[in-house]
Amino acid sequence: MKLTKKQQTWKKLDTDKVYSLTEAIEALREYASKKFDETLEIAIRLGIDVTKADQNVRGMLSLPNGTGKSVRVAVFTENAQDAAKQAGADVVGGAELIDSVAAGNINFDRVIATPDMMPKMSKIARVLGPKGLMPNPKLGTVTNNVADAVKTAKAGQIEYRAEKRGIIHAGIGKMSFTTDKLVENANALIDQLKKVKPASSKGQYILGISVATTQGPGLKVDAK
Repeated sequence: MKLTKKQQTWKKLDTDKVYSLTEAIEALREYASKKFDETLEIAIRLGIDVTKADQNVRGMLSLPNGTGKSVRVAVFTENAQDAAKQAGADVVGGAELIDSVAAGNINFDRVIATPDMMPKMSKIARVLGPKGLMPNPKLGTVTNNVADAVKTAKAGQIEYRAEKRGIIHAGIGKMSFTTDKLVENANALIDQLKKVKPASSKGQYILGISVATTQGPGLKVDAK
């Protein structure tokens, strides 16, 4: 099969080499798209068994330099709608918003809800759950302080969650960021994952790290 020009260019990258984080970002930067601002994606493989409930690594993290991505936030509330709107929420509503989502209207990236709304939201759990959008008290997305939750989400908060084989995938900034800022964001996530290491996880915890741009190849990063 004939390689595209982009694939031929990528062949110049040594994808077998293990890079430092800085080296990997700089190597990818040379081949990043000039047509749009690509996201730097990181994949971190953890030494956990995701089938065990006590090794379910999941949480929220505010990156020191944000993500560079515009996030649309929806707030489900009856009594704090003004506060949500003033904080910058893109979609705000109560029962009528639940009905809208049940009808298939999902035009947001993050969901926040006040505790009183959660029983009513069971109606759309099957819609939001598979998309990773269902509010969760442990993630701080079920709260009466909707203003702070909205501002945090807008400021560059990401959710991390171990998927199959214990891999965490996250976008940690745009390629227009300086390398130092991308490294700082990556290290913030790595440090956070170390803090939440399950007590039952034995042996080596961080097994591998790789980074890639939105449309680019992945480069291995020294996990140490």
